[in-house]
Amino acid sequence: MCGITGFLNLVDGMAADPGVVRSMADRIFHRGPDDSGVWTEGPVALAHRRLSILDLSPAGHQPMHSSCGRFVILFNGEIYNHRDIRKQIESDQYFPLYVKTWRGHSDTEVILAAIARWGFQAALKLMVGMFAIALWDRQERALYLARDRMGEKPLYFCKFGSTLMFGSELKALRAHPDFRREVDRGALSLLMRHNYIPAPYSIYKNVQKVSPACFLRITARGEVQTHAYWSLADSVRSGQNNLFEGNDQEAIDALEARLLRSVRDQMEADVPLGAFLSGGIDSSTVVALMQAQSDRPVRSFSIGFFEEGFNEAEHARRVAQHVGTDHTEFYVTSKQAQDVIPLLPSLYDEPFSDSSQIPTFLVSQLARQHVMVSLSGDGGDELFGGYNRYFVTGDLWRQMSRMPVGLRNSVASLIRGLSPRGWNLLASILRPLLPSRYGHQNVGDKLHKLAGILGSDGREVIYRQLVSHWQDPSSLVLGGYEPPTALTGEQHFLETDNFVERMMYLDSVSYLPDDILVKVDRAAMGVSLETRVPLLDHRVVEFAWSLPFHMKVRNGEGKWLLKQVLYRHVPKAIIERPKMGFGVPIDHWLRGPLRDWAENLLDPARLRSEGFFDPAPIQEKWRQHLSGQQNWQYLLWDVLMFQAWLAEESRV
Repeated sequence: MCGITGFLNLVDGMAADPGVVRSMADRIFHRGPDDSGVWTEGPVALAHRRLSILDLSPAGHQPMHSSCGRFVILFNGEIYNHRDIRKQIESDQYFPLYVKTWRGHSDTEVILAAIARWGFQAALKLMVGMFAIALWDRQERALYLARDRMGEKPLYFCKFGSTLMFGSELKALRAHPDFRREVDRGALSLLMRHNYIPAPYSIYKNVQKVSPACFLRITARGEVQTHAYWSLADSVRSGQNNLFEGNDQEAIDALEARLLRSVRDQMEADVPLGAFLSGGIDSSTVVALMQAQSDRPVRSFSIGFFEEGFNEAEHARRVAQHVGTDHTEFYVTSKQAQDVIPLLPSLYDEPFSDSSQIPTFLVSQLARQHVMVSLSGDGGDELFGGYNRYFVTGDLWRQMSRMPVGLRNSVASLIRGLSPRGWNLLASILRPLLPSRYGHQNVGDKLHKLAGILGSDGREVIYRQLVSHWQDPSSLVLGGYEPPTALTGEQHFLETDNFVERMMYLDSVSYLPDDILVKVDRAAMGVSLETRVPLLDHRVVEFAWSLPFHMKVRNGEGKWLLKQVLYRHVPKAIIERPKMGFGVPIDHWLRGPLRDWAENLLDPARLRSEGFFDPAPIQEKWRQHLSGQQNWQYLLWDVLMFQAWLAEESRV
């Protein structure tokens, strides 16, 4: 895992300044503290920060040149099938023409040889892994930028004046003297809706993210062509047209075999390796399959909280004890968790307001004390139907469609008549009667969210409201508007009669890459820890979409097939429990120890002076939150994370 950056001067005869690109790379030192490299030639400058995971020798140094001398590459990520590609190259009769001799055993060297032999796009299609790549073709005088299929690794690019620049993080771009910092109010509006900024947008105007499964070809004149080398939509359609025809037992066997292969491939490293373990379905499956293929105890890590309702450590401990991992857990105090908050603007580089960023950073920090690579269980909810909203949306629409609009509005008024805190108290009394699949945490918040969507006129509207924070962000953001996204644009339309599958797909192209994977990447790389996600091996993804729906969702419960694989390794009694989010009690903190910090950032005079927000709706939400009348933690956290980022931005 590494950090990459560089630029291309678009004016004839203007040589690239190596000092500038070195400064850009220094800004992302945390992504690669083990080694650095700079290469310039004419108008192009490339720089690399290396976190050495495979081939720790100088043979893995980057920027790396191909044997034929035509290509120079920057690579961030891991290619898990690099040994297979190397064998394929060596068996080719033209092998000596483009690889004179292997200098080491790094996957970067294999990528270069594959590109020299088959071309850039064909080489990308061969790769199984996570990556961000920058490649300079010295013959064509063209720059290529590429990102992995599911969007695990970040890559930004922009063009200002006569310079095109790129980098793993925005802070690298900000180090270039031509970079222009203008907040994109459309992106800010999207942040207020989703708590993240979806690709291809960024917080800055004219700065974009390379989209997952895409590559750019950029000429020396700055002409940019975008190409897709893989498509999740095509994979979904192919899977639905060629459904798995085996029985339940055969499906369990097939999924377990694919997961075992993916986990085994992702356990390759020349440095210590472990895994995050929450005790939930996804992380428990990954850890169990790691331990099943290891001849010594796997290192596993979890954090716990003393606050009731936020602690998963005890569940993780039971899983670890059963499968026999070398388990480390750390209980975090509220003070320790709150101490992370000042780090977030720099850590996440652009405003990002999924509050589970805090425990994600803490567990990454814990793991990094012992290992350099950690496997993660992300992706299971999107692939196998695990989120509660998948069931809530269908149930809600079935019930709502039978009710007149007037009656729905009356029910909404009734719900709002009791505060979220009051509903939570009532729920604690009635807990034995509540369906477990809806969870028992924050019942009041969920009911008040329900009240807000009772007037919806379709499933699509319900889903969008369920995944939204501020329901009308363009009225909150001065000059705000919402550009098209995966949830609103036609480019991600998926034809299916099964709306749960449509939601799973939409989450896979929006929430997963732009929230979940961003959260993990920045938190882990902030402490120089590489993370890997076995469930997002694209071969696992394609297989999951070939499964009949009843193998994923059965009897109103998600992840049926994934659970059956897990139950072969961990007893159901240890795993079975209501789904719990990976969160912290932001709502209580804002009324207590974080109140002064929040009030300073939300001060109406400050908001008016900065000119990004209308202070009135923010102040109303703040007043209601402080009184306990409503719980607006998520909406307020969106604003606070932007405000904290803006304050940091003015200092750097």
